[in-house]
Amino acid sequence: MQSSTSFTRETVQLDGETFYDCDFQKCRLVYSGGEAPVFTECRFEDCDWKFEEGAARTLEHMKAVWNAGGKPQLQALIKDITSGGAARS
Repeated sequence: MQSSTSFTRETVQLDGETFYDCDFQKCRLVYSGGEAPVFTECRFEDCDWKFEEGAARTLEHMKAVWNAGGKPQLQALIKDITSGGAARS
């Protein structure tokens, strides 16, 4: 677990990590689709979020669904996620 750490202009691998009370400034934050990171009381300023490997494939799938007419379903999923009720399988 990273606690009360400041990251500035760094590439930070997120998979499986836990961050508490951390500051991320101008960082490249990379998620590859492994275990989801946990952020508690963290702050983000001007960071670049990168999705690689499995995470990138998931986003490509969602883009394909959107373009194939699945916009309402993806909007419902996003609403579910932002309301804190994201369904998991």
